[in-house]
Formats: sequence, C-alpha cells, structure tokens
Amino acid sequence: MSSDGAEQFDVRVVGADELVDLRRRVLRGADPRASASDPRDGDVDALHLGGFLAGRLVASASWFPCAGPIDVDGAAYQLRFMATDFDVQGRGYGSVMLERSRAELGSRGAVQIWAKARDSALGFYRATGWTVVEGSEHVSAETGLAHTVIYMMLDG
Repeated sequence: MSSDGAEQFDVRVVGADELVDLRRRVLRGADPRASASDPRDGDVDALHLGGFLAGRLVASASWFPCAGPIDVDGAAYQLRFMATDFDVQGRGYGSVMLERSRAELGSRGAVQIWAKARDSALGFYRATGWTVVEGSEHVSAETGLAHTVIYMMLDG
C-alpha cells in the first residue's frame, strides 16, 4: 500500500512468457486454443511491460519495432496485447502503462507508436491522445472483432 492507503501499481519490463496467461484470459476469452503470442515476442528489440498491483500481474503491453501507418523518419513501434485484468479495468492502470511505454520507447528513439485497436477500446485510446487512421477499419483475422488502426507521434 502507498502512504495514502491505495495499493501500489508498479510497471516494469518483463519477459513475454510472463504475459501470455493475462493476454489469453483478457483478449482471447480464456480459450486455451487461441494464440496469445506474437512471433516477435523473443526479439531483442521487443519491449514487454507488465503492470503489477500488490505483486499481481494485472496489465500488459508489448511493443515491436515495425513501420508505422504514417511515413516518418525515425523508429516506430507497434503495440500488441494491451490488456488489463477484468477486476481492475477502469482504474487508470492502462493509462499508466501507456505513459511508461511512451517514456521507454522515446528513450529508444521511437517517434511514432501505433496499433490495430479493438473498436471497443477506441474511446480509451482517443482519451489518451491517439489518432485514428481514417479508412483503416477492418475485422481482425485472429479474433473476428472490428479493429481500427491508431497512432501517436512522440515528442522528440
């Protein structure tokens, strides 16, 4: 607990393997047959962040170097598997994960971050400063859910 009585939320770099269970439960309906991994999970340049509440993993965000939807000079990273456990959604932990991600990726030289966001999460992303790529709406082959490409430019 912090000094104000709230539980401490800690974001740290983790291995992708630590995030697979949370990814599967939150993003794949706990279907044991559904993939909750990315072929790039083990890449040296990938960034995996875990958000912990009282030592329990409750949030995840994985980032992969990948050309972004807006052609710019400089590195771009794609967000995949952004998830917050059901019982703690709506408490601001996702926003904290994105703030930490922006800082870490900015220190790696990234100038753009982007994602294929679930349409059900677009309100969250817009509220945290992301921009929708008009005309990018699509249905994910992995999940069958509506998605839209979003991006954010990072301050250099």
